[in-house]
Amino acid sequence: MLDRHAPLRTLRRFFAGLTEQTFQSQLGVADPPLLDYIAELLTRFVRCEDIFSIRNLTGKRLDQLAGMLAEAQQRQGEARRKVHRHIGDFTLFWTGVYPEMLERLRGADRQDSMLDYLAHGKRSYYIASTIPVKKEAAPADVLERLSQQFELCAYGLGQVRQEWERRDGDDAVESFLIN
Repeated sequence: MLDRHAPLRTLRRFFAGLTEQTFQSQLGVADPPLLDYIAELLTRFVRCEDIFSIRNLTGKRLDQLAGMLAEAQQRQGEARRKVHRHIGDFTLFWTGVYPEMLERLRGADRQDSMLDYLAHGKRSYYIASTIPVKKEAAPADVLERLSQQFELCAYGLGQVRQEWERRDGDDAVESFLIN
């Protein structure tokens, strides 16, 4: 019987290894819960529908930060925390992994044209960390550290991307991903 989740687990291990190696050896960050969160973020955001998973109350997919920020104001409790956490993840992903896309995301014809992704990401992680929930998908202390160390984490994600691109086509990586 085939395990349909095996490729995702393998990808998760790949990102966990790259994140741990990069953050610890290059940046001196030895914070397992934080590094696990970042590796999980990379794994989740492999799927485009997870990058753009926030929908407004009418079900419309929100693909701009401005809409997500407005939606967060409409929500309360756990739902508000979820949107703010996603805003933090969304902005960290784009500023860290694909900063070259920020110009397009904040194009003159878009609502995000004047928004500072870094500032809103930091603020949203902080807000999410202060909203109590019954069952935590992301511990409040990790979200608070993401807020405090947003720039370092974005830089680290850029280094992780460089490392996976450096390894692209490497037989060792290919065999790791296949197994």
